[in-house]
Amino acid sequence: MEYNFASRVERMESSIIREILKVTEQPGIISFAGGLPAPEMFPLQEIKQTFNKVLGEGDESALQYSATEGFYPLREYIAAALAEIGINTSPDQVLITNGSQQAIDLVAKLFLDPGDVVLVESPSYLGALQVFNSYQASLVAVPTDPEGIELDSLERAITQYKPKLIYITPTFKNPTGETMGLERRKDLAAILARHHIPLVEDDPYRELRYSGTPVPPIKAFDKDGKVIYLGTFSKTVAPGLRLGFATTSAGLMPKMVLAKQGADLHTGTLVQRVLYNYLTSSNVKGHIKAICKEYAIRRDTMISAMKRQFPEGVKWTEPQGGMFLWVTLPPQLDTTSLLNEAIKLGIAYVPGPAFFPTGGGRNCLRLNFSNSSPDQIETGISRLARLFHNNLQTVEKGTNGF
Repeated sequence: MEYNFASRVERMESSIIREILKVTEQPGIISFAGGLPAPEMFPLQEIKQTFNKVLGEGDESALQYSATEGFYPLREYIAAALAEIGINTSPDQVLITNGSQQAIDLVAKLFLDPGDVVLVESPSYLGALQVFNSYQASLVAVPTDPEGIELDSLERAITQYKPKLIYITPTFKNPTGETMGLERRKDLAAILARHHIPLVEDDPYRELRYSGTPVPPIKAFDKDGKVIYLGTFSKTVAPGLRLGFATTSAGLMPKMVLAKQGADLHTGTLVQRVLYNYLTSSNVKGHIKAICKEYAIRRDTMISAMKRQFPEGVKWTEPQGGMFLWVTLPPQLDTTSLLNEAIKLGIAYVPGPAFFPTGGGRNCLRLNFSNSSPDQIETGISRLARLFHNNLQTVEKGTNGF
């Protein structure tokens, strides 16, 4: 049967990461592709006990429809936690969402008409690019450096394109792992105020810091309500709960609530109560500290293995936190073309072009270190090193043959 789809369906594309993950289910494949937390770090027993506690209280309302805004005590908890990092908000300005991914979609629904411009980092988070494309936005990539989006380039893009929205992940950025410095955050907040443009600050990795000094969110310097701040519990508790949040200005929040009402009425009542009880009855800071300790070992193992085994000319980021490293190969190599060969060797990664909305990253790739054991990381990097050495030798022989 043929269907008469809306024109926006043409801009909906499957995530290359999801396609790669299907392949990685094959036996023997070590995957550095997905942005997955380590399942062995999930607080399984605590969550199980909390489910039993919530249901054992005999309060049927835990299974009932509930407010679109979210469970009020959970919103109070989030507002208090945000105050600790410099964000002054109230529970009434917090919306519970089905992961922060839904929050990106809600913002896009509110702000974007077909053809509207969104400024994004180059490279940028693939999931956000998918959302903006589905709303038929025009994506403009702004250059970045090791501290994130370049502010001079951003101001020029604002003047030239008159964007509706800016989207960034300034802390342990997906895909590079890099973090924006303090002064640039302050300067960016001033740019937003000067040009009256909303910015989505997607901050899923903030708590996963292994070294260096924490920096406040851009939202902490937002005096005019221009920053829409997104967070999640997927990286520190469990992604299967699908619980995230957004905090916005008091003026924008009612529209966010209306957008969510039309999408799904509300986030699951039971999982919100379970999360709240877990957060208030467990040693959450100790749990996050344990995650950070383990992920730091995995990050260091990957960097050490790359230093020993990767060929000369290969470069990579060394992030202070998060879940990813960004690798740049010599320009004659194409990471998309190499992927099938990599999978035959039993290793998977995400090619760089997936993160560039308007082209780029041909010789780059993203590696995830959080979801592989140190032994798997050693083996996987060895396989990648073999792939890179072999293909560089092939290219050099071809060049010398002319």
